[in-house]
Amino acid sequence: MAVDGAWLVLQEGELLADSETEKSMPQTQLDPSHVMQVGMGFWPSKTLLSAVELELFTELSDDAMTAEAIRDALGLHSRGIHDFLDALVALGFLERDAEGSEGRYSNTAETAAFLDKRSPTYMGGILEMSNARLYGFWGDLTEALKTGKPQNEVKHTGKPMFEELYSDEARLEQFMDGMTGISLGNFHALAETFDFSRYETVCDVGGATGQLCAVLAGHHPHLRLTSFDLPVVAPIAERSVAAAGLDDRISVASGDFFADPLPKADVITMGMILHDWNLERKLHLIRAAYEALPDGGAYIVIENLIDDARRENAFGLMMSLNMLIEFGDAFDFTCADFAGWCREAGFRDVEVLPLAGPASAAVAYK
Repeated sequence: MAVDGAWLVLQEGELLADSETEKSMPQTQLDPSHVMQVGMGFWPSKTLLSAVELELFTELSDDAMTAEAIRDALGLHSRGIHDFLDALVALGFLERDAEGSEGRYSNTAETAAFLDKRSPTYMGGILEMSNARLYGFWGDLTEALKTGKPQNEVKHTGKPMFEELYSDEARLEQFMDGMTGISLGNFHALAETFDFSRYETVCDVGGATGQLCAVLAGHHPHLRLTSFDLPVVAPIAERSVAAAGLDDRISVASGDFFADPLPKADVITMGMILHDWNLERKLHLIRAAYEALPDGGAYIVIENLIDDARRENAFGLMMSLNMLIEFGDAFDFTCADFAGWCREAGFRDVEVLPLAGPASAAVAYK
């Protein structure tokens, strides 16, 4: 029985024994590494999430530091400091310039860009939110699979996720910053990939901080844009738009996209909105977009679209499980699903544009 790394590898003809029987496994090679890496995946995940929570990468933004200096700066205990930092080195999130206690730790190029709060490309907000909320909720995935019910705040407070979230402005802003961080690459990819030259106006429905509008404004100076979201979100969006110096090109509109008509525009966008809802509400939003568009207008949704065969986009499939955790009856979907719903609403054509990572833009034309 050979050993590969930490895991046993069974060579052809060997037997795997349990306490009662021996079962022949006539495989050329069986390697449990993948099983163990995924099964124990919460170890590296929580190590990184704790580093983000402690703002370690921001602390290291000015200069490399020894373990003792980091321990003192972050208020940590001596027992775990070396294991913690060296684990981050082994995972590829930190660099270390020497062995032993004199070694100094520094950010990698990726953690400096994406996990330093002072960086304009900071994406740690989604990890902060995941650490504060999702990490614990996913511990109840088995219950969600058995009951079909959400396992988030509603389980403990009786309040739906959005009601609980929107009742706390600081928590709401953290959530929106997190969603903006994870979506920023997709926004730039959409701005560069889709032909906006044929259109003059864009309304981003569920626009949150207005970041998609800001990105489109930067790439396409001819566009006039509207960020549309609930009234409680408007002050956050207005501050963000003003800080970007774009309040002359981006307007902030308030309303409830289930109760109110959507603002008219040549292009309607929804970034990570449809997957939050059940089928009935998905269809409502698609019809609302259709009604708000002129002939020739475009409806663009940014989602982690599941591949039609449901075999490849693991992130999209796990995002759909996350919608089970969050909402119960909400789910992610394939391009074929979206195309069918859009044609039912009256749209004529649908295309898919790959964006960053597992995300895509599905575009329906009226």
